[in-house]
Amino acid sequence: MHNKASLALSAAIMACSGFAVYAASSWPWKAALFPIAIGIPVFCLAAAEVVWSLAGSADTERAMDFAMSDDVPAPIATRRTALTVAWMVGFFAAIALIGFPYAVPLFVFLYLRLQGREGWIFSVLFSAAVWLFFHLVFDRLLHLPFPAGWLF
Repeated sequence: MHNKASLALSAAIMACSGFAVYAASSWPWKAALFPIAIGIPVFCLAAAEVVWSLAGSADTERAMDFAMSDDVPAPIATRRTALTVAWMVGFFAAIALIGFPYAVPLFVFLYLRLQGREGWIFSVLFSAAVWLFFHLVFDRLLHLPFPAGWLF
């Protein structure tokens, strides 16, 4: 049963991503970049899943079973999960408040300093590199307009 459901889902994803790439191929380059850049790898991965589902045996289903690890106590796992969710919520809040171009390097810096316990020099240099990459790719190269945050 799992094999048939996986095959059907993979075939549907192949059809959707294939259609997205086909439809976007007639669009202007800037508009088509995202659907093509995402659609082609998704199509290839779904095709690999189709081949895997068709060629799979009973052993593949057992190998694909997912189980949570038992080596971490439940309170520690819960704390780690809550901390991860808090970092994600904080990142989204920073995007909403100060805007994406400022939230990305700020988040990287704070995460490296507070969660990763990295040094000041590494945190500042890596955050500056992330800001430069973000600025060059999304602002200079792709000319993507990002809305200002609520505070600005």
